[in-house]
Amino acid sequence: MRCRLQLCVLGVMMLCSGLWVHCKNPLSGAYLDGDVNCAILSSIHTRVINLHKRTKPQPFICSGFDLTTFIQSLSAIHTIEEINNSTLLPGIKLGYEVCDPCASPTKALHCVEHLLAVNGSLPALVDYTDFRPPVKALLGERYSELSIAIAKLLSLYLFPQISCSSSSPVLSDKLRYPSFMRVIPSDVYQTQALVKLMSHFSWNWVGVVYGDDDYGRAAYQSFMQESEGKICANFEKVVPHYLDHVDVDKHIKDVAQSIRKSKAKVVLLILKEQLVEKLFKEMIQTNTSRIWIASDAWSMNRFLTKMKDINKVGEIFGFSFSMGITPGFEDYLKNLRPTPGARNDFIEEYKQLRLNCSLSPSTCAVDDVLHAVDLREAYRERVAIHAFAHGLRVLLTCNETGCSGDTNFPPWQLVESMRSVNFTLDGNTYFFDENGDFVDGYDLIMWKENNDERIIEVVGKFLLKNGEMTILSQFQRINSTMSYSKCSESCPPGTAKNQSKIPCCYNCVQCGEGNYTDGWDLPECLTCPDGMWSNKGDRECRKFKEKYLDWKDSYPIALLAATAIGLVLVLTSLIIFYVHRNTIVIKKADNTMSCFMLLGLAVSFISVIMFISRPNEHLCRAQQAVYGLGFTLCVSCILVKAYRTFLAFMAFDPDKQHRLKKLYKPLINLVLLTGGQGIILLFWLVFKSPCPDLKWPGTGMEKYVVCDEGSIVGFGVMHGYIALLAFICFFLAFKGRKVPHDFNETGVIIFSMLIHLFVWLCFIPIYIERNKTEQRHIVQASAILASNYGIMFCHFVPKCYIVLWELSENSRASIIGRLARYVKDDMANANITVLDETGRITPDSGIFCKGVGASVIEISTFSKDVSSSIKTVDLFNTDRGSKDLTVSRHAKLRQRNTTQ
Repeated sequence: MRCRLQLCVLGVMMLCSGLWVHCKNPLSGAYLDGDVNCAILSSIHTRVINLHKRTKPQPFICSGFDLTTFIQSLSAIHTIEEINNSTLLPGIKLGYEVCDPCASPTKALHCVEHLLAVNGSLPALVDYTDFRPPVKALLGERYSELSIAIAKLLSLYLFPQISCSSSSPVLSDKLRYPSFMRVIPSDVYQTQALVKLMSHFSWNWVGVVYGDDDYGRAAYQSFMQESEGKICANFEKVVPHYLDHVDVDKHIKDVAQSIRKSKAKVVLLILKEQLVEKLFKEMIQTNTSRIWIASDAWSMNRFLTKMKDINKVGEIFGFSFSMGITPGFEDYLKNLRPTPGARNDFIEEYKQLRLNCSLSPSTCAVDDVLHAVDLREAYRERVAIHAFAHGLRVLLTCNETGCSGDTNFPPWQLVESMRSVNFTLDGNTYFFDENGDFVDGYDLIMWKENNDERIIEVVGKFLLKNGEMTILSQFQRINSTMSYSKCSESCPPGTAKNQSKIPCCYNCVQCGEGNYTDGWDLPECLTCPDGMWSNKGDRECRKFKEKYLDWKDSYPIALLAATAIGLVLVLTSLIIFYVHRNTIVIKKADNTMSCFMLLGLAVSFISVIMFISRPNEHLCRAQQAVYGLGFTLCVSCILVKAYRTFLAFMAFDPDKQHRLKKLYKPLINLVLLTGGQGIILLFWLVFKSPCPDLKWPGTGMEKYVVCDEGSIVGFGVMHGYIALLAFICFFLAFKGRKVPHDFNETGVIIFSMLIHLFVWLCFIPIYIERNKTEQRHIVQASAILASNYGIMFCHFVPKCYIVLWELSENSRASIIGRLARYVKDDMANANITVLDETGRITPDSGIFCKGVGASVIEISTFSKDVSSSIKTVDLFNTDRGSKDLTVSRHAKLRQRNTTQ
């Protein structure tokens, strides 16, 4: 009552003198009375002294002058005075009252209680529809924790509250906070921006440190929800929000220890600037460097940029709300003093602290506050006051000349007017969304080194409209200079993630054949389209490459060389046989059959050439037909020879020999045997002939152009027919194996047929295994060459050797001489009977030799009469212990004794 009495007395005195002075409220640090007053809550001091020791509801004592918040309050005051000097609210003067909650929710509620008090107290009413407090709107608070506490109380009155920096997502809940508005986006969008930033630089393994308050917990939870599956927290630490907490330093040291031990190179700090300062000091002491992501609570703090050794902590990124320049604000700060009729104790306190260098060394070093704080941070207060003024203009029904509405209105009427504003300021349009939030976006900032300090630069933008982050063109270089912070190394193209239980941790697994990845860190491999394929670990699919036996490849060259050598041997043998056709050895070998054999071998060798080059329909048919006919001709000749030898063996059974002799028609036998193969080939080629085909073994990038058999039955019957002939040759020769080896061919027939049968027996499984590659042609061609060379080296090479290098030992006199020595030395005590061509005993019979033993003698006759004796070889064997040996007349003996 005393104060009110004094006010009345002074009021009368001031009115008389034209002056008016407001009684000083101890909770108000600045005041200007107007037609419509706006309350300003600004934590110009950072802490309440001994708050944790408070046991009585005594007055709060604050400390820690905050220049940033001080400048922001001045920006709001300057904007109010600017509007008073404009035509936005003609005839209406805006006033203000500033209360400092000192970053304490409790003191903030104390401030609200006094600001809303009517006649010194806050009334308790059933209906607040006509509640008319002295202030009509409230600007603040800076911290979300304080704004939440205030908004809960103001929601009772539907009192309009507008914040410039409280970004907690819970404040968007209009059910709980129906009268709260803010000129910034919700932290929901800030966490989206943080996730975009981390994803842009491939940071998915981070540490998170947040304050134990409503803002910190809400921001942390929002970040974890937004980053789920994209960003993983290697560690999460909570720090007490209040600076005077007894364990705050202990918590800071614990956080610093966790950061040092972690492999995460990126740390997100959702803390107030004072806690960040303490943490950075710990990092600097241990020379620990990381990449720091700043929340909006400290991203623009100028004092941190001037910390000692701030450059040692590492790169610092963050997001700030869209900033701007307040026109005329610099001039206002240069002449910093209260407006006439106003009071501002904070200005006096600031001047006194600067005079005593009690703020910071950097502040003492400058003449004013301009260089101590980034003035762009104070732009949002300008926007908020204009939102209040435009809402007031609508409510008071103002035009260019005046406002007709009642200035003493209930504050709840202003809520809807403010929410519906849509105004343009400094070239930008502003409005609130359905949640009472602005949705303009964020500036991406980076703390760049500048000598021993840091300067804050805007390097990018995050727009809420499309949810995309962009780096400004002049700062694109930072994309390639940032370190990675990942739980696992990136999976390059050609691999996919094998996810572990932790979403951000995985192993890289190569894509299998037929699958690919063309990007980094893809979750699974893609399947190649039809007609294309990929090798293991490929990053793209490609068309198949055709593979066949090309002339320039190593295998075909080897086959050609072997074929050429074989043909040379065939031609050489033919020449030698022709030149020495009158020698005993060549006559004995039967020139006609030998020539047909060489012809068959030549054709068989030529067939090998047809396996080279890209197969076509004609080559595929020719390969099998030429080989089948050529080699069948050769084996048929051998069969004729083997049959002749078998007939000689049957000399001990003249009746059976005589019957079998009727079947011995060499040329007819040759035609019939070869013709049988021709019929098989004819049926094969007519009904289902070989044709070119693309074979793929199911792996690799190569499809093999091969000749498909067409009919596997035809293929098998052709080879089976040759094998049957070879087996018959082997059987007939094997039956005559006990005949002397000098002038008969049982040994070479047996050996050559064994080679053939063995080669083709091995051919079957190998051919089946290589059925889908070009090597099937190599296998068959190699088998053909092996069989051909087996016959060449068994049947022709030895005879050529004998003819060329042992010609002198094949004369008539040499053979007879060896026969005489044989009889004298090895046929002692044996009776030798010599028969003439008709089988009658000759006068030479009765030769008596001493000695006993069994000997094998090979006799070649010179009779041209096939009917009287076998033309080439008569075979006789003496049983062990026999002393009689019958020899054909005119025979020549050439062979070492062979003991049975």
